[in-house]
Amino acid sequence: MKQFDYAMVKDPEYFRDGRLDAHSDHVYYATEEEACDKETSYRESLNGLWKFQYARNYESAIPGFETEEYSCKDWEDIYVPAHIQKRAFEEHGETLEGAAEAIWQYNKEIVDHVYDLIPAVKPQIAMYEQFGIPGLMAFKKTVDYCKSKDLVVIGDIKRGDIGSTSAAYAVGHLGKVKVGNNSFAGFDEDFVTVNPYLGTDGVKPFVDVCKEQKKGLFILVKTSNPSSGEFQDRLIDGRPLYELVGEQVAKWGEDCMGDDYSYVGAVVGATYPEQGKVLRKIMPKSFILVPGYGAQGGKGADLVHFFNEDGLGAIVNSSRGIIAAYKQEQYAKYGEEHFAEASRAAVEAMIADIGTALERAK
Repeated sequence: MKQFDYAMVKDPEYFRDGRLDAHSDHVYYATEEEACDKETSYRESLNGLWKFQYARNYESAIPGFETEEYSCKDWEDIYVPAHIQKRAFEEHGETLEGAAEAIWQYNKEIVDHVYDLIPAVKPQIAMYEQFGIPGLMAFKKTVDYCKSKDLVVIGDIKRGDIGSTSAAYAVGHLGKVKVGNNSFAGFDEDFVTVNPYLGTDGVKPFVDVCKEQKKGLFILVKTSNPSSGEFQDRLIDGRPLYELVGEQVAKWGEDCMGDDYSYVGAVVGATYPEQGKVLRKIMPKSFILVPGYGAQGGKGADLVHFFNEDGLGAIVNSSRGIIAAYKQEQYAKYGEEHFAEASRAAVEAMIADIGTALERAK
């Protein structure tokens, strides 16, 4: 493999390297059997999972990224199938608008295939914010479309700031903003995730809007990421911090009760089932949003104690395990073109797994 010359990037006349010259696009086959199947061994498809790392300029490029020894395992994954990207780019070009359109079309097709099986969706706003205003417009279209399918929408925004800023976040995502004599809903999710690091000052504005609008929160308590313990497991007076946060969630919820459960819930990762068992007892009236199922390693058997004895009280979240199911070996038969059918199959398998675990726990 030849050494990549970084200096070439600075040359305005450098626009190609290793690209084939214009040529006939005839398909050639090694055997008659290949021709009948229209599958040629002379070509290798580049469709599938790609790793992506954006360098804003020459100086920010990662040295040696092109070598065989460099590992890109920590880079971002590109999930939207190539044929959807192609359609969006043909209409809008390789622009922020094109990327946002591809995401929206991808979301819509998955929702159309799974809405009758699931109670809720949890779009992560950062995945849209990276595409600027067009991305946020795709987020809003996704929220509205899911609500039109009678799905509960949990905006995964993880906001939390000083009082006035939290109040603005709460109004923008859950409430209504006054414009002259009129009131308008912003993103209009049903629930949002909230970071409690600033304490009551950062959370109470959300609680106030929830009481007014009959909407809800999920407070980060014990998250599913590997480094969550750096802070959340710290002992204070002999008890881990996440238990103290859980107690505070229960207190916030006392002022915001529905019929059986509070409008103030908690986020507790499926990857920490023992902690979930403890927190369920600390927060008996709180819904628990449980991320980490599937791609992060959580299984149905790990989730039993997140539910109350009546089998209610938990909402289990699987992100990559569903939206990128077609990339998994067990759903490879669906192929990239039928990614939404793979997502439906993954949802059905998830329902069966959790249902079996709950039944065995009785």
